Amino acid sequence: MARIKDFVNILDHDSAFLSALIDKAIADKKLFRAGQLPASLSRKTLVMYFEKPSLRTRLSFETAMVHLGGQGIYVTSAEIGLGKREPVKDVARVVSGMCDGFVARTFSHEAVCEMAKYASVPVINALTDYSHPCQAMADMMTAKEEFGKLEGLKMVYIGDGNNVARSLASACASLGLGFSIASPEGFKLEQEFFEFLFKRYPKAQVEQVTDPVIAVKGGDIVYTDTWVSMGQEEEREERIRQFSGYQINRELMKHANPQAIFMHCLPAYRGLEVTDEIMESAHSRVFEEAENRLHFQRTLLAVLMGSGGEIRL
Repeated sequence: MARIKDFVNILDHDSAFLSALIDKAIADKKLFRAGQLPASLSRKTLVMYFEKPSLRTRLSFETAMVHLGGQGIYVTSAEIGLGKREPVKDVARVVSGMCDGFVARTFSHEAVCEMAKYASVPVINALTDYSHPCQAMADMMTAKEEFGKLEGLKMVYIGDGNNVARSLASACASLGLGFSIASPEGFKLEQEFFEFLFKRYPKAQVEQVTDPVIAVKGGDIVYTDTWVSMGQEEEREERIRQFSGYQINRELMKHANPQAIFMHCLPAYRGLEVTDEIMESAHSRVFEEAENRLHFQRTLLAVLMGSGGEIRL
């Protein structure tokens, strides 16, 4: 298997690598819980750059580095100002000379791509406006733990065609899941993305519809995200109006398969995109999914920063 340096976008990697990462994350999780996971990143440091705050992203990466014997260093735009205070390529070289990895949670996807181009150390996308690959991979890990497989399952995404939806669609196409997204007009994923996805995976079972009931039929995993993401606060009232028929509730879940699970990348706004009843129901795997951010990213860090981008099962 080819060496992998960075993890910026799902579609940068082949299906075999993604599948192996998930299997290793599940195996490493068991080792960790048994107290047998090696501290493979001793004395290594990870820069964690945040333009957007996050509970799960910071906790998962920083905790993962502790588990692996290394150190996470939290910085914000006040310290770096990626592409503003100084050029991205300069930041990349400075970080590469002092530290062993770079995680970015930022607005600009292009800035993370440029960082990966110029950095000699691994660069990981912890969220951009275009892509959220670590979230999608933790979600795939959760689904595989639940069902014992990924290929042949159907994931349904109800809501905004955003970075999470784009990454989930990419992961499903790569790993053999069906993917159906229901969004109102004006909030759908761009057609160019689907054209690229089908060019890469001609047999992908991916569709985009408007009616959430049509989308959710036969679904094994029902997924949603907030209707109002960071930076969209001024659109809040209009977005709530546009998405009013896209709530995950008991009636909608009745159209999914009986064993279907519910996922949400969090934070969830109960009473808007999902009811409190579904969040607390037997369908919900939201908090297992959140915990798996730690377990997947810990494995990703160990692979990229420890074994040189090669999977060792």
